[in-house]
Formats: sequence, structure tokens, C-alpha cells
Amino acid sequence: MAVVNEPTRVDDRIADYQEMQRTGPGTLAGRYMRLFWHPVYRGDFLPAGRAVPIRIMSEDFTLYRGESGAAHLVAFRCAHRGTQLSTGWVEGDEIRCFYHGWKYGPDGQCVEQPAEPEPFCQRIKIRSFPVQEYLGLIFAYLGEGEPPALPRYAEMEDPDRLVPPESYVRHANFWSNLDNTFDPAHFPFVHNLRKQRPPRTPGEIGFPEETDWGVVRRIVEQDGRVHFSHFGMPAIRYGEWARRMEWHVPIDDRRYIAFSALCAKTPAEAERIRNNARPGRDDPEFHQYVVEQATAILEGQRTVDEVTRPLMDQRDTNGGIVSPVLDPRDQPIQDWVAQVGQMSPDTLLEPRDWHLGRSDIGLTFKREVWRRELRALAEGRPLKQWRPLPPDWNDEEDAQRPTS
Repeated sequence: MAVVNEPTRVDDRIADYQEMQRTGPGTLAGRYMRLFWHPVYRGDFLPAGRAVPIRIMSEDFTLYRGESGAAHLVAFRCAHRGTQLSTGWVEGDEIRCFYHGWKYGPDGQCVEQPAEPEPFCQRIKIRSFPVQEYLGLIFAYLGEGEPPALPRYAEMEDPDRLVPPESYVRHANFWSNLDNTFDPAHFPFVHNLRKQRPPRTPGEIGFPEETDWGVVRRIVEQDGRVHFSHFGMPAIRYGEWARRMEWHVPIDDRRYIAFSALCAKTPAEAERIRNNARPGRDDPEFHQYVVEQATAILEGQRTVDEVTRPLMDQRDTNGGIVSPVLDPRDQPIQDWVAQVGQMSPDTLLEPRDWHLGRSDIGLTFKREVWRRELRALAEGRPLKQWRPLPPDWNDEEDAQRPTS
């Protein structure tokens, strides 16, 4: 994707960019995504002795928590006659099928066949997948072979400052969110800062740089403050105004689920967040509210201004802008309208119709990094070995220091 100072049409890499959006089994992007650990469920949403069906990257799985408290991930269906395994019972750290009682261990090995006079359990094994819990989320490795080490982020691990995770589902391709995370130009318009006079602009957008973790983008505000936004491969965002990580995980090619973990600046702030928590975006009633309001806007029955309120800036004691404050009920609606509005009933995102400008350098740079890695995978060449950056990589002092 070429980017110049004047708007330009997307170039001949269209096939590669469309290929990035499909992550089902056997697809190139799907093969690449399966080389990484991904969060697949909130840990606090899965009590001991419970099994749930989940869908990740167009594959279905059975996630359950054993009576020991350990989480396990196995195939979606029983090997006997294919019924949904999550409808059965958790017994110890094993799961028994609802249909005929076949039972499986955490490794997928069948251990009981109640109706068989001569059991052949040793010949029956369903797939199982490595799982680990971290930062309140259940991570899974869905690739082949031995998994890599689960990435750790020391700056997020203080239990006194870590608050419960969040998650939300959106009916759009996961690339709509990956592009959005590196797009500061949308902020004053999507989130209603456009009504300010004079309207607030995103400032000077510095050229992105590749890091050992992914890509970093810098914005220099008019008062000299600098905001950093870090993107980790393959689909992770580190927030600009707080130690907040967000993973974007495809459910299928037309839906994604985002998981986030937040580490507050102080234990007192973490306690305040815990005590004042209102229903999050993963609350079923709130999710339904967002879908209904956003759908009404997309269908022309309502307008954004009728549904959401102007965004205000939070100011420090000297009157300087610290960060924008988004109404927690409005931001999901606004982002849903923008991102789902990019989709069409018959296609995924259509970059062939885009005309990109200088403000789009973040998303185009990130797509080029992805494109390079997918080409290397397709051609059997070595892939870059990404690793977490050191704990001080988004230091508060750096984020606020005026440039010379």
C-alpha cells in the first residue's frame, strides 16, 4: 500500500491484503496466527466444573475448567457420533459426553465408553490444545507442534494494580480494529470531538517504526507532549494513556473478539476501578444495547448525534489536556458504526476502493509488516522472532516529555 502526501489509490498488493483477512484452517493468515498464543476466554467467566463452546478463527472448540481449577481445551465434538462435547459433564479434570457417556481426559484421550462391552478407548483420541491463564485471561495455542513460551509483560503483573479484564465482540473483520488502532485521525470525528471550536486535531503523526514487538507510532501534540501507541504482532495493542493491553482475536472472518487487561497507575486507582465497575461491554444486556443502537444508525433510523454525546477532555490542575474522556456507553456504539460500516453483506474489507493519505501511514506500515511475514511463510523463509519489549518501553515520562 503506497502512501504519499496526497491521497492515492491502493496499489497491486490487493490480493495480499485480502488474504490477511481470512484466518480459517489452512489459510495463509490462519497459519500465521496459529503460531502465536491468543486469549480465548475470560478466566472469571469460567467457573470450576463448567464447559463452554467457543469459536476462534473459524474453528470450534470445547473449553472447560476442571474441578481442580485448571482450564482445558479440546475438540468441539465427541469422537463417537459427533455431538457437541460442551453439553456434557465435567468430572474431575475430565469431560463426559452428554450423548452416550464417552469420557475424555485433558489430553483428549478417551478413558471410558460405558455402553461398550469391549472398550477400545486406547484407539480414540480427540485433539487437545495447550492453555495457560495470565492477566485474568485464558490463552490457548492452536498451532501444530510444541508451542512457544507464552509472552509475559512484567509491567502488567502487579496484582495490586491489575483490574478484572474485559472483552467484547464486534461483527466486523479483525483488521477493521487493527487498522483503527493506528488511526488517530478518526478520533475527533468518530468520538464527537468534531463539535469543539476550534476542532481538536491529532497533532503531528510521526512515521511508524518497527520494533522487536511490532510497530510503534508517535504523535506530537501542539503543546509538545508525545503519545506513543505500540502494536504487537500479530494483533495486540498497548494503550496510549494507561497500561492497557488489548488482543484482537478473530472469531471468524466477519466477527472478532477483543480481550483487554488494564494495570492501573496505583493500587488506589485499581481499587476505585474495581469498586465503581459498571456493566462492561461484555455484559449481554449492554452488548445488545450497543448492537441495537448501532444498527439503527447504520440503517438510517437514528443518527450518531441522537444516540451518543459529545466527548469532553479531562484536564490537569493547570488546565492542560490530559486525555479525552469517552462515555463508556457511547464509545462502543461509535466504534461499531465506523468499523461494521466498512463491511458489506457479500465481502470483507475492500481496500481496492480506498484512497489513502499521509494520515494513514500507521495502518499501511503495519500492513506491510504483516505482508512481509505472510510472504515469508508462504515461501518457506524464516520469520521474524518477535519478543516483548522491556518493562520501561512506554515510560510515563517519555510519553509526556516535550520534544526539542
